[in-house]
Amino acid sequence: MSDGSVGGRVTATPTRRWYPSAVPEAATSLVFRRAVLGLNGSTTDALVVRAGVDMARAHATGLIALHVVEVDWRHDLDDEMPGSRELASTVLDVAEGAAAKAKVRLETELLQARDVGAALVDEAVSLEADVMILGLPYRKRRGGDFAMGATIPYVFQNAPCTVLVIREPVPARYETALITRKD
Repeated sequence: MSDGSVGGRVTATPTRRWYPSAVPEAATSLVFRRAVLGLNGSTTDALVVRAGVDMARAHATGLIALHVVEVDWRHDLDDEMPGSRELASTVLDVAEGAAAKAKVRLETELLQARDVGAALVDEAVSLEADVMILGLPYRKRRGGDFAMGATIPYVFQNAPCTVLVIREPVPARYETALITRKD
């Protein structure tokens, strides 16, 4: 019986690598019928609208821009929140302007809710959206940990549709200095 030795030496058997013949088919397509754009008035809104507009131009995706005003428990959901209507109108007007400039149709909706994440998911379900696009500002907490907030994890966990999150680039003040070594 041979143990792989030749003349007292053990020879290594070549390792066989497995290479797939093709990339497996994705479970879902990246062509969507209806997209909900979650806008919050932050610096990421422009990125979210741009992604939605690009999607609509390429695949005739219907776009619904959604802004949710969070209402705390001290107020009724129907109460007028000071300053919120003006901010929401500005956010949605800017989105409409960007879509009109790109010659893409965009519907807008304003909601008041106790929880932004739950409102986004509920609205995506009622609109039969197959994708939701959200923006994530680059934020850090004390101690340097990246801060995602509560909305995006909630949407990831509960949305029945595809969720795309666009994080803004790291601001220059957070970039670490690169140390170059001269040889």
